Amino acid sequence: MQRRTVLASLAALGAGLMIAKPMSSIAGMNKLNKSEAEWLKIINKDQFNVLFKEATERPFSSPLNDEKRKGTYVCAACNQPLFPAQYKYDSGTGWPSFFDANKGALNTKTDYKLILPRTEYHCSNCGGHQGHVFDDGPAPTGKRYCNNGLALNFVPEGKALPTLRKA
Repeated sequence: MQRRTVLASLAALGAGLMIAKPMSSIAGMNKLNKSEAEWLKIINKDQFNVLFKEATERPFSSPLNDEKRKGTYVCAACNQPLFPAQYKYDSGTGWPSFFDANKGALNTKTDYKLILPRTEYHCSNCGGHQGHVFDDGPAPTGKRYCNNGLALNFVPEGKALPTLRKA
């Protein structure tokens, strides 16, 4: 009986590790169908890893954590406006956080990388991974869009938004 329990536990652990395996390619993302080399002419390697390999930057490493000006946060890959600055708040998590997003700017999917399901969100234009959304944010939405700073660029109010990149 004990042997069966050990084998079942090992099988469950193996299945969990397979689910948690990080993405090694940009298949299923990259809606603009650019090669890695093409993206690396637009964004740097760290941004590419976050946006198209679903990596996560270290907490408290983004200068956008301290950004307080009026303006717009856009996708670093395609320039799609994602968050107005007035939606930003300090969640204390170490990543730029927002309580809402521009309508239609994000798509979501369920992520099992940490075994327990989380809601991951991506730019609806290019498919670039932005972060995860949680139900522990402030009013009025109760949401916390926890974003990788590397996946965003900030455009101050009064400055023209960059041209949206399309296919």
